[in-house]
Amino acid sequence: MEPIPVRIASIVRPSEKLWSYYIWTSILSGPAFPVTILLLYFKYYTMHYRFDAEGIRMGWGILFRQETVVNYARIQDIHLQSNIIERWLGLARIIIQTAGGGTMGNLTLEGIVDCEGMRDFLYSRMRGAKDPHRAAPPESDLAATLRDVAAELRAIRETLERRGNA
Repeated sequence: MEPIPVRIASIVRPSEKLWSYYIWTSILSGPAFPVTILLLYFKYYTMHYRFDAEGIRMGWGILFRQETVVNYARIQDIHLQSNIIERWLGLARIIIQTAGGGTMGNLTLEGIVDCEGMRDFLYSRMRGAKDPHRAAPPESDLAATLRDVAAELRAIRETLERRGNA
């Protein structure tokens, strides 16, 4: 497998634009502003990422520390989501769903500026992604036999169809 690109491996903290988004979110929370800004402050300043050959590690929190690890092979789907403030700031959330994750994403990457590039990187690392530099695996005997059986059945069907039309 190819090494992690430097532009991805160098992401260890969210973009500073995420803090601006958190400030706007807190302001829009109205009377809950003091609590919201405090919680988001600690989330932002403790959030960290690590992208390595096996997967993604994300952690945050002071009192209640959360650490999430997602292996690339377990990724099922990737979504980009952004509201009007995030779009204005040039941000989007990357929601990564894994096998058995339910309806909510198992990991949400916030504060990533190049969301499309990150999405493309994650798709390239997902299980079943085709590596353009790797040759196709050799065809097994079973696959060749099944292909021959399918061709023979197709020929029989065509013969029967011709007899039915005559």
